[in-house]
Amino acid sequence: MISQASGPSHTEIVLVGAGHANVQVMHAFGLTPMPGVRVTVIADQLLAPYSGMLPGCIAGDYTAAEIQIDVARLARHAGSRLIHASAIGVDRTSRQVLLQSGVPVPYDWLSINVGITPDLSGIAGASDHAVPVKPIAGLLQRLEQADATVRALGRPARLAVVGGGAGGIEIAIALNDRYRSVAQAAAAITLIAGGGLAPAQNNATRRRARQALEKAGVTIIEGDRAQAIEADRVVLASGRRVAVDVALLSTDARLPEWLHATDLPKAGNGGVAVRQTLQVADDNAIFAAGDCATMVEDPRPRAGVFAVRQGPVLARNLQAAARGDQLERYIPQHDFLTILRAGRTSAIAGRGRWFSVSGPRVGRWKDRIDRAFMERFAVPEEDRRDKEQTLRREP
Repeated sequence: MISQASGPSHTEIVLVGAGHANVQVMHAFGLTPMPGVRVTVIADQLLAPYSGMLPGCIAGDYTAAEIQIDVARLARHAGSRLIHASAIGVDRTSRQVLLQSGVPVPYDWLSINVGITPDLSGIAGASDHAVPVKPIAGLLQRLEQADATVRALGRPARLAVVGGGAGGIEIAIALNDRYRSVAQAAAAITLIAGGGLAPAQNNATRRRARQALEKAGVTIIEGDRAQAIEADRVVLASGRRVAVDVALLSTDARLPEWLHATDLPKAGNGGVAVRQTLQVADDNAIFAAGDCATMVEDPRPRAGVFAVRQGPVLARNLQAAARGDQLERYIPQHDFLTILRAGRTSAIAGRGRWFSVSGPRVGRWKDRIDRAFMERFAVPEEDRRDKEQTLRREP
């Protein structure tokens, strides 16, 4: 489906994906339209979840609507053209994005900001029996299905989260909060941290995270990796079996298959290789940001904070590219702040080698930060229009 902005277009800026960086580009062009420039957004989902609020949504702190940006409404408000479709490739010779429908979309400048998908290749049975954390929209749907199963058990649900990074920790605690509400009883939750607990965080933050998990009653298994996931158990490298009703994966992720299959240069971690201007390493006309991109000069771990901070630079660079001006460099933080949801009213903040603080004040701080980000993309109710009047099927 296509939402068509009115007026002639001479320069085509195409955004593939409605990730945290690309939605900021839409917003920026809406605030400052450029004559002779048309922005087109290609998105396979019309709701873009904000990952920072996902654990709170799992726990029931926020509704699904509160953590999702309405891409169609934002596109209309920003004056962008929206194509509701799945990208399947990029033809760099003819400068076209290829769609599943077979209708190519030409571009002068292209920005790719799509979600990554879990790498299930190292865990037997994961694709059949596990619930991957990403994409987020799929996770929320699968959890709603799991709720009915949990209610019918007649006993505390047995859940396992595979992956001991920040995301796995938050999700394990959030699941405990969720199923206290859904099943009126605490779930038996196991966090399988084969690579260690919060390995990217400093010692103080790890200690606080462990305390939060223990307070939530989460069993922690460290240094024993998941090798297989079956219908009712997770099998570890040691041979240990963990009985489960639902297993969630918060492990390493990779590019979507269509993007991986393109001839765009890839970095060592599999992400699209970009320079500090966020341009693809060997193509000035293509930009990439967020989890799907890796800065070759200064690679950083995958984290939502980078996509959020890349957004304004990406927007300014696309505007500069359209004008023929010099582009600026994005300088990522090395000691970036991580804030983890640690319960209904608490959060943990950590940065660098030593800084760490936790408690209700940090929880309120995190909530304010997250809500402020989402409020930037809230479209006034009076701007709402019937989608049937603004969306038409692709030709």
